[in-house]
Amino acid sequence: MSEEREFIPINIAVLTVSDSRTLTDDKSGDLLVDRIKGAGHKVILREIVVDDQTIIVQKLNLWIENREVDVIIATGGTGLTGRDVTPEALQEVFEKE
Repeated sequence: MSEEREFIPINIAVLTVSDSRTLTDDKSGDLLVDRIKGAGHKVILREIVVDDQTIIVQKLNLWIENREVDVIIATGGTGLTGRDVTPEALQEVFEKE
């Protein structure tokens, strides 16, 4: 017999990393927001930052310190050009891999 658990929505921050996207044409960010809200969770922060490792790390650290943020989801900045540095930025803020 399975025990039902109360659904507890979480607060999520969505970060898009891109040199070319804006909030009006950020399709991946829009998709994430739609799915997060569709699952009953809350999007409490959403921003777009340029492909710059220092800027990405600063934004992530700011959001990590924000007690209202339960989860950060990042999209973009993972292509093949030298400017795509999201994986490297995320590694800087990992506590455990």
